[in-house]
Order: sequence, then structure tokens, then C-alpha cells
Amino acid sequence: MQPKRVALVTGSGAKRVGSVVAGALARRGYAIAVHYRTSAAEASDTVAALRSAGGEAAAFPADLTDERAVRAMVRDVLGHFGRIDALVNCAAVWKPKPLEEVTAADVRFHFDTNALGTFLTCQQVGLAMAQQPEGGAIVNIGDWAEVRPYPGYAAYFPSKGAVTATTRCLAVELALRNPRVRVNAILPGPVMLPPDLPEAEKQQAINATLVKREGSPSNIAQAVLSFLDNDFVTGACLPVDGGRTVYAPE
Repeated sequence: MQPKRVALVTGSGAKRVGSVVAGALARRGYAIAVHYRTSAAEASDTVAALRSAGGEAAAFPADLTDERAVRAMVRDVLGHFGRIDALVNCAAVWKPKPLEEVTAADVRFHFDTNALGTFLTCQQVGLAMAQQPEGGAIVNIGDWAEVRPYPGYAAYFPSKGAVTATTRCLAVELALRNPRVRVNAILPGPVMLPPDLPEAEKQQAINATLVKREGSPSNIAQAVLSFLDNDFVTGACLPVDGGRTVYAPE
């Protein structure tokens, strides 16, 4: 009997992009390892929702900036499910601040979660996948604006730029250990604008896309599924941004 495929989705406890990705993978038949750091109650709700829809799911806590915690989480997921076929790194932090006020602590805060956390999960899960005959697929979440950053996020964008570098680096490293392990990245545009964003700023973000509308987390989930389905794509970084990367409005 073919073992059930298993997906670990970081940052899927809270009701953001990660939980939508987890739901899409569950509907594809994956058992879901729901990762959370502090959102224990929301993670429990996510697991309950996945199970009520007929899926298999369990929650796993970890501070992704802590190497030992990441190792323990991966060990626990493998112990519970027996394998990991897909990893989707949705956990992220972002806080706007004028450049004049950015401190070294702000930069470390973003790098620790967005860059280091992504690297550690890719490393530990990827090495486990390399031991599986079937390999596995990793999808990281970057940001379209690393190539054309806008002001106010000087501590955040460098950390997301490191995600694409990690994607390419780990695609090479892991494929040399098992050619059936693939690593790709999605670079989202405005898919889940903050609810407290002023209407003028929201409209500005929408007008800066070519499709003239806000995207949704389901657009990111569709891109994740595409990367998992296409086994001839690795080391790729795909903008899912409504054309924001190529459009330069006045």
C-alpha cells in the first residue's frame, strides 16, 4: 500500500497564507503537519478543521530561529507520520519602520525568522527527504519586492532576498544528495493586505498591479501545488504578484 504523503507547512497555525496552503494540500490527500510558534489555539483550530474535512493533521510547535527546536520539530514530525514529502515555508515576520529608526536588532529580528528559519527547516527537512527514495519537494515563500523594494521595510526586504538565495543553494545541495529532492520559491505580491492598512495605501497597491486587483492566499496555494506537481522544476523563483514585478507605475 502506498504510504500517505505528508506535508509540513510552517506558519500554518495562524489564519494566514500558511493555513490556506495547508487546506489545499489536505484536499490533495496530504497529511498535514501544522507548525506554529505561539499560536497554539489557532493551530488547534486549524488541525480540527482539517480533520473535520476528512484529513489527517497534527500540530507541532517550534521557534524556527532555534536550531535545536527545528531539529526536534522535524524529528517529531517524522516520528508521528514516518516521512515528509513536502515542506512549505510560510512562517514570516514583517514590521515597517523608517530607515532612520532601523536598528541592528530590527535587522536581526527579520533575518532570524525569514532567512535563518527558512534555511534551518530546508536543511533539516531536505536532508531527511534525501534519505527517502521518493525524495521530496520544498517550496519557500519570498517576496516580489526584493527586486524592486519600496520604502519603509529596509530591515525586512534583505531577509526575504536571502530566501531566494537559500532556495537556489539548497536546490543544488539537496539534488546532489538525491536528484528527486527539489527546492523552489514563490514571490508573492499583494495577496493578503493587512486589514488595518489605510484605504488609500490599499488602492495604491492594487493599482500597482497589472490585473488591478488584490490577490488571495489561494493564488499562492495554487502555485505551491504547481511546484509539487511539476517534477522537472527546481531552483526556480516564481513571482505570483499580478504583474507587479514587471510594472512600474508612476
